[in-house]
Amino acid sequence: MKQHLLPAFRLTLVLLVVCCLIYPALVWAGAQLAPNSGQGETISHRGRVVGYDNVGQKFTRPEYFWSRPSAVDYNSAGSAGSNKGPSNPEYQATVQACLDTFLLQNPGVSKAQVPAELLTASGSGLDPHLSPAGAAVQVARVARARQLDAARVQALVAQHTQHSLLGPDRVNVLRLNVALDERSGH
Repeated sequence: MKQHLLPAFRLTLVLLVVCCLIYPALVWAGAQLAPNSGQGETISHRGRVVGYDNVGQKFTRPEYFWSRPSAVDYNSAGSAGSNKGPSNPEYQATVQACLDTFLLQNPGVSKAQVPAELLTASGSGLDPHLSPAGAAVQVARVARARQLDAARVQALVAQHTQHSLLGPDRVNVLRLNVALDERSGH
């Protein structure tokens, strides 16, 4: 028995040191090389920090592009999904409420044109990005609310679309809304 317990105990101690001390120290040291020492990139508007590049924000006013819904109400202290499946009646009611609100605020947009990302929360509940289609379907509303030409707003969306070699193209909603404010003097 001693021949089995002693190696198991040693292995446990080695793994505790590696997994609980060495690995976290290496990750922390690597994060210090990242912008803002791994705390995330802040987004400023008129000298004031308005948010973080990697955390979604809630926008409900018609002159702003709306983010994905959030299961944690955009509280970055903890991320979580709703954990409700597509057959859950509460989930279906939430999605339907999001769809009804979106269609009411975006006349001329049909149900089929609304991307699922505008109706469902991401896995983390904090996704700061939309697809270009998710932003494009909101252009008319934003342009109308800001009294801007829709082509100008669409060009701003295109300018803020981040292209990726490995993943889908995406638009950071907060950066786009800050750019809108800078252009229109808000």
